[in-house]
Amino acid sequence: MPARLLRLLSYSLLALCITISSHLLGKEAQPVNSGLTAHEWGTFTSVAGNDGQAVDWMPLTGSTDLPGFVEHFRDAGFKLGLRGTVRMETPVLYFYASREMTLSVKVAFSNGVITEWYPRASRVEPSAALSDATLYQKRTDGSIAWDSVTVAPGHTADFPNDNRDSHYYAARETSATPLRVKTPTGVQQERFLFYRGVSVFPVPISTRLTPEGKLLVKNLSKEEIPSIILFERRGQNLGYRIGGPLREEAILDSPALTATVDSLDRDLERILVAQGLYRDEAQAMLETWRHSWFEEGSRLLYIVPRRFVDAIVPLSINPAPAHVARVFVGRLELVTPATERAVELAFASKDGVALAKYGRFLEPILKAMIQKESSPPKAKRLQEYLNSMYNSEIAQAQRRN
Repeated sequence: MPARLLRLLSYSLLALCITISSHLLGKEAQPVNSGLTAHEWGTFTSVAGNDGQAVDWMPLTGSTDLPGFVEHFRDAGFKLGLRGTVRMETPVLYFYASREMTLSVKVAFSNGVITEWYPRASRVEPSAALSDATLYQKRTDGSIAWDSVTVAPGHTADFPNDNRDSHYYAARETSATPLRVKTPTGVQQERFLFYRGVSVFPVPISTRLTPEGKLLVKNLSKEEIPSIILFERRGQNLGYRIGGPLREEAILDSPALTATVDSLDRDLERILVAQGLYRDEAQAMLETWRHSWFEEGSRLLYIVPRRFVDAIVPLSINPAPAHVARVFVGRLELVTPATERAVELAFASKDGVALAKYGRFLEPILKAMIQKESSPPKAKRLQEYLNSMYNSEIAQAQRRN
């Protein structure tokens, strides 16, 4: 081939490569705002069954802990209790900006639906009625979008308050920039974007009690789990044991019930800050979940790997922040022999106060107890307890309607 023709062919190929590369970059790239930072925290709550895997339960049962101005997906399926394996609880998305700017924000949720949010969203999908089939059969991804969120530094915000006691308000105790969202009826203001949901995605961790009474924890994901915390509370006594990072599996001894909430607060704050939260954000998260994470029973808390969070809850912000931190804590409730004894005793003695400590977890706890019970009379008695709980939930739902 003549040298001149070879040179022309090389230039043509080079120009074609540049054209293709430019097209792809233009298609994928988003404008990045160097003066914008986004931080998010949230919780994935599940219940471990007898095989250690997250089980089906009704995470929306019981009274809500949210203020009245928070919006809900209102339909019969929601009110009677949508079933799932994961309750995504209180993700809050903060923004920090050096100047006023307007953003669009969208969050998707793998195999799940968005059930509560504030401020008012531009769109929440799916828009059809929720049902268990939405999650288990259709396997569609839910989403929520705010098309116009104004980040307003220096703005004197007037946040809503319905004068009810709620842990929701603790999330405001940060230095995050106030937000304004235009709605058809006016402007809503908040310190953050808030949403919750229910899904059936497989959680990245499993647990099993060994014959020696220790907890075998397995990492089911391809990513390292940064930290795990085994927690137990019985009455006024509590204890915890910190492990991790978890690459494959680990065995944790039951913690001695000699710790304090203050010491656990300090250790959890350190872990959350190490994952990228600001100190006041970590404190706000702990204050929001203090009574829930540290309530009666046994549970494994773990830091969800960032890549797992991004895959399950994809987040899109335009213009894109220069930095994004997303810290999700997984909560896996454990049905231990101590919990089983406490629940059975509370039912037998009709101790409503003791049962209330287990709240929405009573159903999966009882189911786990029934599944492994070898005595027919005892299994029947446990089933009667479960039936009485169902009847109570139905009565409460009818009153709400």
